Amino acid sequence: MKKETLGELIIASEDMLYHVAKTILYSDADCSDAIQETIVKAFSKLHTLRSDAYAKTWLTRILINECYAILRREKKIVPLEDYTQNEDAAEQNDYSELYEAIGRLPMEVRLSVTLYYMEGYSVKEVAALLKTTESAVKNRLARARARLKDMLEREAFTI
Repeated sequence: MKKETLGELIIASEDMLYHVAKTILYSDADCSDAIQETIVKAFSKLHTLRSDAYAKTWLTRILINECYAILRREKKIVPLEDYTQNEDAAEQNDYSELYEAIGRLPMEVRLSVTLYYMEGYSVKEVAALLKTTESAVKNRLARARARLKDMLEREAFTI
């Protein structure tokens, strides 16, 4: 793959990169840092890409690794409840109730849901990205659907 083609892929994947980063990191500044580092690493490690067909998956894997590296470096794991209380009102209006409900899921489940439902990866691709089995991804997705259904039912009764 040429650098120009990689640049086009990055531009085309801009929203996907942000969604994946936002799933792991809550801060927009951290998301930007992770995406920028991903782009730098992708260009510098372009020779390690084995097949152009897997370029988007390869780019996503770099991003996920970079997001986890930021979490390790900064030790900033903040519960969503604490985060949303400190968030200003303008930023809260940017995200739907569904995105917030997904944010309440455990990390491994949340990442599987984002990659599968929001970004359109197959179960096999999600398993490869997360370095787990396809059955584990299917179980995570089933648990996520059940939890989201429970959350929505509880919220319906409180309204």
